[in-house]
Amino acid sequence: MSVAVERGRVAALDVGDVWTGVAISDATRQIARPVEVVGSGELSGLLENLVREDEVSEVVVGVPKNLRGEVGFQARKILDKLNGLRNEFPDTRFVEWDERFTTRMAAESGAVGRGKKAKKRGAKRGVDRAEGRVDDLAAARMLQEYLESRGDI
Repeated sequence: MSVAVERGRVAALDVGDVWTGVAISDATRQIARPVEVVGSGELSGLLENLVREDEVSEVVVGVPKNLRGEVGFQARKILDKLNGLRNEFPDTRFVEWDERFTTRMAAESGAVGRGKKAKKRGAKRGVDRAEGRVDDLAAARMLQEYLESRGDI
C-alpha cells in the first residue's frame, strides 16, 4: 500500500478583527511554531510570502464556534474572510479548525509575560507587533493540535 507524501509546510491563522496570529510547521509537518502577529488587513500579503518563501501549501484557519459547536457571528465573519482567501489562493488548501479556547489557553500559559515587544519574523519585515499579543501562540497551539490529529506524528 502506497501512502501519498504531502509537500510543503502548514500554516495556521488565528484571525481576529484587528490582529491575526500566525504559526507555521516545520518541513516534516510535525512541529508548530509561532511566527508573528500581523494586522488582519495584511493577510493577503502575508500569505503570498508564506506560500512563496516558506513553501506553505496548506493553511489551517481557526473558526471560533460557540459552546454548542455552532457557527456564531464572529465565526461567520472569519468564514467570509476565509472564502476571500480561498478565491485569492486557489492552489492552497484551507482547513477550518474549531479554535474556541486557543487564545485563552495561550494567555493562561504565561505567554503574556514573554517580552514587551517581539520583533516580527525576519529582519526584512522589522516592524514591531502589538505589545502583549498572544495570537501567534494561539495559532501555534491550534496548528499543533491539527498536526497531531492527522496521525502523522
